[in-house]
Amino acid sequence: MNVKRTLQIVLPLAVVAVGASVAVLLYALRPEAERRAPQAVAPLVRVHQVALDDIPLTVSSQGTVTPRTESTLVAEVGGSILEVGPSFVAGGFFQRGELLVRIDPGDYRQAVVRSRARIAEAELRLAREEAEAEVARREWQDLGGGAEPSPLTLRQPQVAEAEAALAAARADLEVAERNLQRTEVRAPYPGRVRDKRVGVGQFVTPGTPLASIYAVDVAEVRLPLPSRELAYLDLPLGHRGASGPAAGPPVILRAEFAGATHQWSGRIVRTEGEIDPRTRMIHAVAQVEDPYGRGPGTGRPPLAVGMFVHAEIQGEMARGVAVLPRAALRGETQVLVVDGEDRLRFRDVEVLRRTETSVIIRAGLEDGERVCLSPLAAVTDGMQVRTEGPG
Repeated sequence: MNVKRTLQIVLPLAVVAVGASVAVLLYALRPEAERRAPQAVAPLVRVHQVALDDIPLTVSSQGTVTPRTESTLVAEVGGSILEVGPSFVAGGFFQRGELLVRIDPGDYRQAVVRSRARIAEAELRLAREEAEAEVARREWQDLGGGAEPSPLTLRQPQVAEAEAALAAARADLEVAERNLQRTEVRAPYPGRVRDKRVGVGQFVTPGTPLASIYAVDVAEVRLPLPSRELAYLDLPLGHRGASGPAAGPPVILRAEFAGATHQWSGRIVRTEGEIDPRTRMIHAVAQVEDPYGRGPGTGRPPLAVGMFVHAEIQGEMARGVAVLPRAALRGETQVLVVDGEDRLRFRDVEVLRRTETSVIIRAGLEDGERVCLSPLAAVTDGMQVRTEGPG
């Protein structure tokens, strides 16, 4: 019984001792591990190769097409409308001098006849007074009066009154003839009807609006520009004493119509005299000749009034500049240049212009240099990198 209990105690201890001896032996006979120094992996960056070039600067804006000239036709005489021209409809085109509205001329023709009759009467009266004045002068001479005769004796006031009556009758005739002409409302320029407000049979009085019209020879677009963009444009600023309108830079207008993009060529002709106090912008005005004429091909629509357009104004030529993606700029005036050994170097540059997608560098870079585009959390001067992209 004691032997059995002794074995239960000794055998586990022996197993543990043997296992420990084996573990010590294995540890002592283990192979020696090869020691290597850790290797630093240079970050991979995208680069852009600098190409110095001369590029035209452009300024973008947008606006709505408006007519250069628009008018409200009003009746200058009263009466019933007898006739309207075939072009007197909303959207109708007309030529200069074309009849748009005819007002009943009957009363005005009679006024002309009456005025001519009054002229004849006035002429007869003047002739009679002049004859009587001549008789009075001769009678005075025959009487041998030594004193100077009075004007009344020679009937000079009567002659002057007859001359004034004749002049008034002639003025009345001019008014009557002008009123007769005003019964025909004709187009003052080639244009289009925006909206008509009267029709045949309607009675109008002087001052009644007949229609709104606008000219189609030239269209205008009012383009807002921030003051900082004016540095890139040669705009006519309208100085006092300048003779005539100054020719401004060319402008390209683009608009979406019927699922396609169309463009028109124009020119900036003036700037407005005030700066918008709310937006602090100055407005340039672009003009397009013959906006309703057919352009190249047959698919381009007319540059209609009310159309919303995007404008690209041609500015000055920037010479020897580099155009980089906006991501190349670090801070305000710094970029990272990758040298010939693929190491990063900080470089201060002179920024000419920033846009939403790019930046134009005026000075600080050489042709063929590589600029880092990748964002890096921590950068040191001389940091080793790996590159992908041009160069």
